[in-house]
Amino acid sequence: MASLNVGNLGGFLREQRRTAQLTLRQLADAAGVSNPYLSQIERGLRKPSAEILQQLAKALRISAETLYVQAGILDERDRDEAEVRSVILADPSINERQKQVLLQIYESFRKENALAADEPDDPSTPSSSKPSS
Repeated sequence: MASLNVGNLGGFLREQRRTAQLTLRQLADAAGVSNPYLSQIERGLRKPSAEILQQLAKALRISAETLYVQAGILDERDRDEAEVRSVILADPSINERQKQVLLQIYESFRKENALAADEPDDPSTPSSSKPSS
């Protein structure tokens, strides 16, 4: 069976499993997948669904977004945004209304910065603050 193009997901999963000091069978049991299926994922023979990746991430105690990036489902910027959102939503010290307000502010800053990045530089603005001689 030919290896699928899933980035380096299999190797990454194997390394995370070994770091967590789990056998293939232990991780498969904790994630609720079969031992042979997990082995095929690690060898790059199977491309798991986002749901399976989420189960594996939970069992490994890492963010699902990290696995999504490795699998090519998310790009790095999407992962960063998702992680910020997850941290805000998981914070027990603020209430639901405060979480939503924070997310709205965060999104407005992201939009503002994206617009600023898309605008061409204003030629009337000096590029250096050094006095001319």
